[in-house]
Amino acid sequence: MNNRSLSRELSLISLGLVNDKNDFKLNKSQIEEIFESALDTLINHCRDELDNCESELENASQKILDSELQDGVNSSFANVRVELKTSLQKIESVMNTLSQTLDFPKLIVSSGQLDIREDVNKRISKVINNIRTIDSDIDKVMDGWRLKRLPRIDRDILRLAYVDINFLSTPVAVSCDEAVNLANKYSDMQGRKFINGVLRRLQTVKLQ
Repeated sequence: MNNRSLSRELSLISLGLVNDKNDFKLNKSQIEEIFESALDTLINHCRDELDNCESELENASQKILDSELQDGVNSSFANVRVELKTSLQKIESVMNTLSQTLDFPKLIVSSGQLDIREDVNKRISKVINNIRTIDSDIDKVMDGWRLKRLPRIDRDILRLAYVDINFLSTPVAVSCDEAVNLANKYSDMQGRKFINGVLRRLQTVKLQ
C-alpha cells in the first residue's frame, strides 16, 4: 500500500465518522482527532483480518485432513480432488489477504508521517467545505438516482474521487482506480457496480 492509497483509505474511514446530513464545519484539531480514530479503526480491521486468516487456514487444513481420511474408504477420488481444490483456493485467498494485511506495521509507521496526515486533512476539508457542490455535481451524473440514496460508504468513495479529480489535480484514471480499489474493499457487489458506472460518467464529463 503506497502513501497516497493509505491516505485515501484513512480519509474514507474518517469521513464515515462525520455526520453528513447537515452543514458542518470542523477545525484542524477536530480533524486530527477523527484521523486518530480512523487509524485505530483501520488497525483493528487489519487485526481482525489476521484472525480471520488464521481461522480460514485451520478450516482448510481440516478439510484436507478429512479428504485424506475419506480417500479409499467411502469417497471417490473425484470428490477428494474437489475438496482439495476448494481448500487450496481458500488458502490462496487467505494468502492474498495476508499479503495486504501484513502491511499494517508499515501503516502504523507511515501514519506518523506529516505528509499523510496533511493529505488526509486536506481531503476531508475539501469534502466538508464543498459538500453541496460535490453532491450536486455527482447527482448530475447519477442517471436517475440521487447520491443520498446510496449507502454512506459509497457516497464517501464517490466524494473522495470527485475531490481527487476536481480539487487535487489527480489524473482521472488514477482517481478512478483508487476509488474502485476502495469499493472492492469496503462496498458490496451492487455498490461496486454502481460506483464504477458513476465514475465512468464523471470521467467523461471531466474529459469533455
